[in-house]
Amino acid sequence: MRPGPTDAAVRARIESFTADLANIVRAAALEAVTSALGAPTAPAKRGPGRPVKSGTPSPIVAPKRTGKRGKRTPEDVAKMGEVVVAYVAKNPGQSVEQIKKALGVDTKDLQLPIVRMIAAKKLKTTGQKRGTRYFAK
Repeated sequence: MRPGPTDAAVRARIESFTADLANIVRAAALEAVTSALGAPTAPAKRGPGRPVKSGTPSPIVAPKRTGKRGKRTPEDVAKMGEVVVAYVAKNPGQSVEQIKKALGVDTKDLQLPIVRMIAAKKLKTTGQKRGTRYFAK
């Protein structure tokens, strides 16, 4: 039997189908591997109606913070702790708010030095929370 034009057309369709099927299987395998490795499959798209991000910041952006930047060194914390101990030795029974006003320092900048001085047994406390009073040992 000689292959006719119909057989050639059927054979061409079968080859095209197998090539398409191979491409689909390859794409699925690649997607499975990338998702297993945690790589993003496609960039995130914006929802409808959302504006494109511009180079200028929004006027609603929080203002830039001023003041000290970065972490304090252990020496700075120890030095502040010694200043607090010296102040409390002269003025026993002071609260953190009173110490803050006298030294001109933020409360959050006093917390760590005070905790370290209590741990080093250079300060002792009475009371709880906002009623805590500090005394030098």
